[in-house]
Amino acid sequence: MCTSIFQISIDENHPAHVLGRTMDWPRLGAAPVFCPRDFEWQSVYDNQSYRTKYALVGGGGYHDNELDVSDGVNEHGLTVQKLTFTNGTQLVDEPTPGKIHLAPYELSFYLLANFQSVQDIVEHITEIELMTDHFSRQKYGKVELHFVAADATGRVVVIEPDQQPIRIIENPLGILTNSNHFERQIDKLRQYVDFTPAFNAGNVPLNTPRVTTGNVSGKAIPPGSYTPNSRFIRAAYYKERIDLATDLDSAVDNVWHLLDSVNVPKNTSHQQTYSVYRAAADCDSLTYYYQPYHAKQVAKITLTKELIAEKQLRFFPVINQVSFQELN
Repeated sequence: MCTSIFQISIDENHPAHVLGRTMDWPRLGAAPVFCPRDFEWQSVYDNQSYRTKYALVGGGGYHDNELDVSDGVNEHGLTVQKLTFTNGTQLVDEPTPGKIHLAPYELSFYLLANFQSVQDIVEHITEIELMTDHFSRQKYGKVELHFVAADATGRVVVIEPDQQPIRIIENPLGILTNSNHFERQIDKLRQYVDFTPAFNAGNVPLNTPRVTTGNVSGKAIPPGSYTPNSRFIRAAYYKERIDLATDLDSAVDNVWHLLDSVNVPKNTSHQQTYSVYRAAADCDSLTYYYQPYHAKQVAKITLTKELIAEKQLRFFPVINQVSFQELN
């Protein structure tokens, strides 16, 4: 279970395009990491070697001769996240010659490492196939994921591998959870909000901070559970009502407050997963924010020119424990 939320700054003098998320998993397995240009890695599908074109910073871990990145931002301001979903993935058994063949969980890292923008992804997504492990060098089971990508133009899309070639859906609402059939979730949301005519017509201009009218008279009250549908409705409902951000700090602050409404507490007696960390990436400042479950402070890493020039993979330690500011 995960929830993705997009926020922008409405002040053109202080641009911010922030994609935030909860990472809901049974254990914390990702830490802040910097990946340099020309980093070599191998796909677990066929041991094919690749090298990164662009430097990036995000949340991930190293295993099996590759960097597994769940979310992050690259040096061109492209940000990508991967989220689980169920009963919707259409993976490929037989590889098509001449295409890129990846295990599904490798796609977020591949996109960040090779593309500059959402449009860049759109133009090349048909070159990529997400593979079952039927012919893979390593077995990884049935991996069901979908993805969110955004950039500094304000464009947000869902990358939905529910058919081949992989489908890309425009997402001006800026919300995604774990259910497949994104359009069905939008239809369910109509019980709780009224969409603008532009949204209903499919022609929302980029950088439109709200896509609903604000009128909730006679509408249903958002549900309080942590199911994917409930989190989608709740995140969208509050995202459309929160005060609009005017700079980067307030956009990140908005993301954190909105994530509060969908942050899953640890409850091992009833479910395995909880929000092991929260993260956000700003497409304009190239900054990554990370907060593990127990920490009360948010870590911040920016892709500066000096960091981009580094040549080695670098992990950043973040203490995952409760601490308080003493006032006496």
